[in-house]
Amino acid sequence: MSARILIVDDVPANVRLLEAKLAAEYYETASARDGFEALAKARTWRPDVILLDVMMPGMDGFECCRQLKEDPATRDSPVVMVTALGEPSERLRGLEVGADDFLTKPPEHETLLARVRSLVRLKRLLDEVLARGDTARALGLSDTMVVNPSVQGARALIVDDWDVSAGSILNALAQEGIVTVRARTGGDAMALTTQESFDLIAISLSLAAEDGLKLVTALRGGSRTHETPLLLLAEPEARKQVVRGFELGATDWLTLPIDENELRVRARNQIRRKLFQDRLRSNLGSALEMALLDALTGLYNQRYLASHLSGLVEQSQGRPLAVLMVDADHFKRVNDQFGHAVGDRALRLIADTLRANTRAFDSLARYGGEEFVVVMPGTDLADARMVADRLRDAVQNAVMEATPGVPVPLTVSIGIGCTFGEMITPEELLHRADTALYAAKRGGRNRVELAVLSPLT
Repeated sequence: MSARILIVDDVPANVRLLEAKLAAEYYETASARDGFEALAKARTWRPDVILLDVMMPGMDGFECCRQLKEDPATRDSPVVMVTALGEPSERLRGLEVGADDFLTKPPEHETLLARVRSLVRLKRLLDEVLARGDTARALGLSDTMVVNPSVQGARALIVDDWDVSAGSILNALAQEGIVTVRARTGGDAMALTTQESFDLIAISLSLAAEDGLKLVTALRGGSRTHETPLLLLAEPEARKQVVRGFELGATDWLTLPIDENELRVRARNQIRRKLFQDRLRSNLGSALEMALLDALTGLYNQRYLASHLSGLVEQSQGRPLAVLMVDADHFKRVNDQFGHAVGDRALRLIADTLRANTRAFDSLARYGGEEFVVVMPGTDLADARMVADRLRDAVQNAVMEATPGVPVPLTVSIGIGCTFGEMITPEELLHRADTALYAAKRGGRNRVELAVLSPLT
């Protein structure tokens, strides 16, 4: 996932180290030597994440963070406070000025990348919420400003059989206004999740009588918990368990014994991410649905797509933006052979398949007839190709029957258009994807083609 990272540190060696680690993961980086330069660069460059050193001459990291969070132009960029101190009092002070995360110098490689990835995802979700709100207001359908959701009143489930640790967690979350429920065993936790919904589940990997990773697997498979953030609590020596937990679907971790201020930050970020996802998937209101949603598939319609894509192109500022043009192959045959009612079911199945295999902050629209568009912010050609191949394969493997025992074969052709950092209009971007789609049709259908253009084209 491509993103912009601003590194703020007055020690050149520290900057070079972080730049090397982030560049190896294909992040775009810029640097600032002090708080004053950081404020100016953040306003113009609009980073996705800011790594902010605490100890700097002139303006320290705390004051810089406070000003970043007070400025409407920069307040939505997550700030990671990087400190050599690691004291609870320093983290509390960081919390008070609006820090979104903490790292201790020198940052361990895997921890740095995990924190950055998590915050980039959070920023992407926030950007999409804001963009969709702007689109609705531009169409005269809403004048409500989107604000960062409060975590007060959110519900968390703590799975821990050690009273001291559980008490520390409950105390920390109470300071954020989070309502907590405790379970001592995985069985108790599963029972609770069938009765009510939670915005965060924290799981100790030091449970005396069971394997916490089995609970991670069970929760990820549950219909009510498959998207709930899972926070692992692990001893320092349990690194292999933590890595395995991430493979199974965990979203963050904390090292025992718990630092209450760090827990507050982790919980706040994960709950905000959940609330953003819920908001993106929520009902936009009956007026918005009638004006902007396709009645058959429930996807956005061409009117919404035009306005939304225009806003994304304008805001991209050199970041990659991909568009997939998806067309059902030989769809006239489906209607002619099985009837239009079956054809409508097939379109709904394709729409549901696309929705199930894209991210919450991607936008899907029915472009007309049997044609669909997927808009993917922050996605370059290579990543867009992987997604397109996954979508094509998912549609081909979807089970569709006209009547029991009578299969309806479905495939799609996909064309990919992408920005290359140049000035481009939404119409030109759609044209790129459409040109690639026709190439896929000419190439035999049920395939993916790229609109490969140089940045100067």
